[in-house]
Amino acid sequence: MHIVAANTDHFSNPKKYYGIQLQDLFHIEELFSLHYFEYMSTFSFPGESHDFWEFVCVDKGEVEIGAGPLTHTLRRGEIAFHYPGEFHWVKANGKIAPNLIVISFSCTDPAMEFFRGKILHLEETERRLLAGIIAEAGSFLEGRLDDPYQTSLQIRKDTSPVCGQLIRLHLEELLLSLYRRNQNPLLTEEVSRTPLSDRTLSKNTDAELFSHIKNYLLSHLADHLTIEQICHDNLISRSRLQKLFRDSEGTGVIEYYSALKISEAKSMIRSGQMNFTQISEYLGYSSIHYFSRQFKRSTGMTPSEYVSSIRALADEGHKKT
Repeated sequence: MHIVAANTDHFSNPKKYYGIQLQDLFHIEELFSLHYFEYMSTFSFPGESHDFWEFVCVDKGEVEIGAGPLTHTLRRGEIAFHYPGEFHWVKANGKIAPNLIVISFSCTDPAMEFFRGKILHLEETERRLLAGIIAEAGSFLEGRLDDPYQTSLQIRKDTSPVCGQLIRLHLEELLLSLYRRNQNPLLTEEVSRTPLSDRTLSKNTDAELFSHIKNYLLSHLADHLTIEQICHDNLISRSRLQKLFRDSEGTGVIEYYSALKISEAKSMIRSGQMNFTQISEYLGYSSIHYFSRQFKRSTGMTPSEYVSSIRALADEGHKKT
C-alpha cells in the first residue's frame, strides 16, 4: 500500500489577513423617549426644549409644529427634526385626529448636523423601519407608548436585550437612509441603477404590489370587501394575495383590512365629528353592535372606553401644564 504525504506547505505558511475598522456615521448613545400617539383633534402640547435630539413623524393625518420661531404643517409621511436646545411644540388642527411617532435620543456624531432644521419625506422602507421600532418597543418598554408626559423610560424585567439592540439598529438605519437619500441624491440614484439579483427584484416587485393593494384597501374603507373582490380588482390570484400579506405583515388580507377599518374608526372617534353609529355606518359595518365587538376585539376596549382613555391623557396633560 502506498501512502501519499499531504502537502502541508499552506499550513506552515498561512495567509495573513488584515481587517478594517468600520466607521459609525451615527451611533445612538441613549434613548430618552419613544412614543406612538393617537391624539384627539383638539390636542395641544405647549412645548419644551432639551439637550438631545428629537424627531416627530406623522403616521396619519397632519399637525402644526413649532421649531424655534418657525411653524410648519407636518403631513402624513413627513418627519421633522429638533436639534438639542431648540424649543418645539405640537398641536392638532382641530379637524384631523393625528397619529404621531415621537422619538428622542442622544447622538453626538458630527453628521447629525445634517438634520438640523430638516423636514423630510419618508419612503416605504423608512416607514417600515419606524414600524419595526414601535413593534420592538411594545415588548421592550414598560407602560404606555401614548403618554406624552412620560419623562423616564423603563425596561421590562422579562424582556430580551435583543429588543433594545434592534431598536437602536433600526433607528441608526433610519438616520443612515435619510442621510444618504437626501444628502447625496446622485449617489442614491447610482445605487438604484445597480443591477439587482432576481431575488431582490422579486422583493421589490412584491413591495410595490403590496403598496398598491394597501392603497386600494384604504380607498375602500367604507365598503365591505371580500377576497374575491380584492383579487378581481387587482388582477391577483387568491394564493398570491394571501402569501403577499403573510410575508409582508404576518396576517391575512381580510384581517389587515379589518385592522385598517379600526384604525380609521379610532381617528374618526378622536376627531369628534361623528357619533359611534355614524362611524359604524360610514365604515360599512352591518350594525353598531358588530362594530363595537370588532373594535373591542382589536383594541381591548369598547369605543366608549377608548374615548375615556384618550381624554384621560388629555386631562392629565392639562393638569401638568
